[in-house]
Amino acid sequence: MEMIVDFPGGARVDAHFGQFTVKTDQPPMGGGDGSAPTPFATFLASMGTCAGIYVLGFCRNRGLSTDGIRIIQRMQNNPMTGMVGKIEMDIQVPPSFPEKYYDALIRSADQCAVKKHMEHPPEFEIRTVVVEPEIR
Repeated sequence: MEMIVDFPGGARVDAHFGQFTVKTDQPPMGGGDGSAPTPFATFLASMGTCAGIYVLGFCRNRGLSTDGIRIIQRMQNNPMTGMVGKIEMDIQVPPSFPEKYYDALIRSADQCAVKKHMEHPPEFEIRTVVVEPEIR
């Protein structure tokens, strides 16, 4: 997979891949307009939405309604580093949701590919490449 990241103006930075564009910006206090989430907020959201995809799949496979189900994600910062030190997810279900599936919901959310990549991070290689401008 290839993504193209560009700079449409201000403090905005967008990622383009396939037919999609993920827009990011910085808040006004960070020099942006606050027109989109920050890249880091988008990263954090990817964990919750990824877990949600697995919960959704679990429910669909069993014919269970997702009405009233939601995931509450909380981040706790490590005071020593200022970085996220712990991520908690609560899968909230309505009283009508079958109790026998509670643990299975947790196991399904635990399969999240984003979480698994965090547990076994990829190697990064960052380079500068000079490219001649296209002649049009």
